[in-house]
Parts: sequence; C-alpha cells; structure tokens
Amino acid sequence: MIIRLLKSLLGDRRGGTAIEYGLIAALVVIALIASFTQLANTTIGMWGNVNTKVSSAGAATPAN
Repeated sequence: MIIRLLKSLLGDRRGGTAIEYGLIAALVVIALIASFTQLANTTIGMWGNVNTKVSSAGAATPAN
C-alpha cells in the first residue's frame, strides 16, 4: 500500500509549474530582504552621522 502510494506520487507530474513559480517568488523575496537590510544599514549610518554632527555643532556653540 505504501509502495503503491510512493510510486503514484513519484509518477505524478502535476503542480510542477506552481512549484517553479513558488521557487521564483522565494528567490525574489530573499533578494528584497537582502536589499532592504543593506538599505536599513545605510540609513542607520546616515542618521548616526547626522546625530554626531548635530551634537558636535551644539557643543561648539557657546551658551548664553
């Protein structure tokens, strides 16, 4: 019974296109996550630089 089920599953060719589209979608999602991670790191670095410059500009200005 189990052998017959396995043979029928291995011989079944339906759904191949859906699996291919699923794999393509997964690759696109992985690429998007990688690019968003890089964008987030760049943005964090930029705002850290802004914070440093604003803090040093405030420290260099004499208080009244």
